[in-house]
Amino acid sequence: MRDPMSVLTDAFTSFLFGKVETTRLPVRTSTGQAQAVYLPTAAPGLGDSGVIIGREVYSGKGYIYDPFQLYGQQLPAPHWLVLGESGNGKSALEKTYVLRQLRFRDRQVVVLDAQGEDGVGEWNLIAQALGITPIRLDPMAALDHGIRLNPLDPSITTTGQLALLRTIIEVAMGHGLDERSGFALKVAHAYVNETIVERQPVLTDIVEQLRHPEPESAEAMNVAIDDVRAWGLDVALVLDRLVDGDLRGMFDGPTTVGIDLDAPLIVFDLSHIDRNSIAMPILMAIVGVWLEHTWIRPDRIKRIFLVEEAWHIINSPFVAQLFQRLLKFGRRLGLSFVAVVHHLSDVVDGAAAKEAAAILKMASTRTIYAQKADEARATGRVLGLPRWAVEIIPSLTPGIAVWDVNGNVQVVKHLVTETERPLVFTDRAMTESSADRAMSDDDALLAAELEQERRAAAFMEQHLADLDGSSESTVA
Repeated sequence: MRDPMSVLTDAFTSFLFGKVETTRLPVRTSTGQAQAVYLPTAAPGLGDSGVIIGREVYSGKGYIYDPFQLYGQQLPAPHWLVLGESGNGKSALEKTYVLRQLRFRDRQVVVLDAQGEDGVGEWNLIAQALGITPIRLDPMAALDHGIRLNPLDPSITTTGQLALLRTIIEVAMGHGLDERSGFALKVAHAYVNETIVERQPVLTDIVEQLRHPEPESAEAMNVAIDDVRAWGLDVALVLDRLVDGDLRGMFDGPTTVGIDLDAPLIVFDLSHIDRNSIAMPILMAIVGVWLEHTWIRPDRIKRIFLVEEAWHIINSPFVAQLFQRLLKFGRRLGLSFVAVVHHLSDVVDGAAAKEAAAILKMASTRTIYAQKADEARATGRVLGLPRWAVEIIPSLTPGIAVWDVNGNVQVVKHLVTETERPLVFTDRAMTESSADRAMSDDDALLAAELEQERRAAAFMEQHLADLDGSSESTVA
């Protein structure tokens, strides 16, 4: 209880100067009501021009991302790394991203599809929906008039052909070519290109020339013909695997007629290839160089090169160097490289750690789905993520990921429209509704959340429909 003198003093002060202090009654409220009064502060977005991904979890704002719109302003490079364990939404993100990019007329996408289900690649449904026939590389089908890609295709420059042959051999051997083997390969390649003009040269011609080199090849370097033959023997044995071994039929003939490199979507179906065999990096090398010399052109088309199971590339030093060059070369011609990897440790602890570090450095956008705590900490150290982001990665639910766009770190929930849903979800357990059910036991709250998601997806679908046929990015 206050003393009489204090009460008298306060009354006199109020009479002279007016009441100087307002007494507020306590208010009991819920956090749901209080958040309307005390608005949280959210990190700024990436702008309103580009492809809509979903919504930022903490602010509820729409999240829009497009490397071609951001390049040069907020992004030093348009390349993108997607990380996360299976079943958390990587596949759905990739597919919806490609579908939404293809709504712009100046976009073109190549996908290396290494996943398979029901005897076809994971991208088969999307290819069918767009009227695209996947390029299915299958050793068994290749023997029966299947798809062939010729490393000596005339559309590839002579320098590119020789670089591709060297890469194939180095990948298969696990080490670089020495000078003598390289010389034998070079003279065999030069002789084949000079003498075979009535048809496309093929790998069989190179193997035959390595086994039986021309005397002129030895005379040019003042060495014995038997020495040149010995130098090229190991090279011939490696290339023979593509001609008469477990990869025969895919690369030992003229390129299949009808492969449409002007289609908006090109899918290389690698699902019939053993992902753990040496065949996969060899395929990646051939496809990479073949695309470099036949697909990437200075025509102002914005191109996206999406590679699943990307550790098969980065784990091979020679293929990693090839793709590293492709990334540097592609920035000048509008190429965005998207690498999808389960665990960062798959590449940073592999045989090509140096090359992997260089490729990761060029990826200015990193999207990380749920990982185990120890893997999340390792990922955070390598990518330089803030502590709060590292701490929440193990608790992320399917469809939600940490996005780091050149230091702008946000938590984003990916939204899928009803039109896209049947094309992108290959695992029923990875749907938005099942993720929401796991987050709450309150049926009323769940219904409200699902209705909100439905409205957001419907809005996004209308937004995408408005974009259809447009060549300019618009405000979402």
